[in-house]
Amino acid sequence: MKEILAFIRINKINDTKKALADGGYFPMTCRKVYGRGKQKVDYELIEELVERDETVPPSVKETISENHRLVAKRYLGIVVDDGDVAPVVKILIEANQTGSMGDGKIFVTPIDEAVRIRTGERGIEAL
Repeated sequence: MKEILAFIRINKINDTKKALADGGYFPMTCRKVYGRGKQKVDYELIEELVERDETVPPSVKETISENHRLVAKRYLGIVVDDGDVAPVVKILIEANQTGSMGDGKIFVTPIDEAVRIRTGERGIEAL
């Protein structure tokens, strides 16, 4: 078994859920998360521009403040059989690829065990 972790754009979640469902992959965990990638941003320049313009709304000032320099994303966690990794990754790429920075990342990690609490089923049967 493998866990597929995907970090995608917020506005792509509905397309992604539909694409996964159309492919027969319904179970998933989804959360709103905040993070950032490699792209560098000159926050000092942004803050200087905001400080010079008194008409900038407080919400914009807060967005670029020290505590809010992260980008909102969606996190998807999907546990699948080893043979389903390639099709799920393909679906995720097709549903989320725009060709622009910030499209997201996909990670695949091994899962040693799965147990369904209600029935005690283990392994693939627990999924």
